[in-house]
Amino acid sequence: MDLAPMALGDPTRVGSIVRAIHDASAERMSFHAAIGVDIKGEVWSCVEIPESAEFFGTGKSVRVDAVVDDVRLENVGAMVTGTGGHMISLSAKVRKALGKDIGDTVDVAITRR
Repeated sequence: MDLAPMALGDPTRVGSIVRAIHDASAERMSFHAAIGVDIKGEVWSCVEIPESAEFFGTGKSVRVDAVVDDVRLENVGAMVTGTGGHMISLSAKVRKALGKDIGDTVDVAITRR
């Protein structure tokens, strides 16, 4: 209550900042997932991205940047799962860097490209 009233352009500036924060957060999602996606009876060393079709706006493969625990994966393909979702593959090299394997849980952050 001790602050001076906003200047004429301040509400617009504040609105622009809020919109920029919203847009930035809409491009990124974080989640926890177990390594391992069942594809036609085989378990693949992937993590499934929850609610991905809504997030990406498509059921087709897309390119993303990902951080899995502390390992950065840049410009990787988020492949379709066959059940309407997407997944990213974790190669043996990545799993070794993580110190994790199928069945272990990881923290994942996905950013649309």
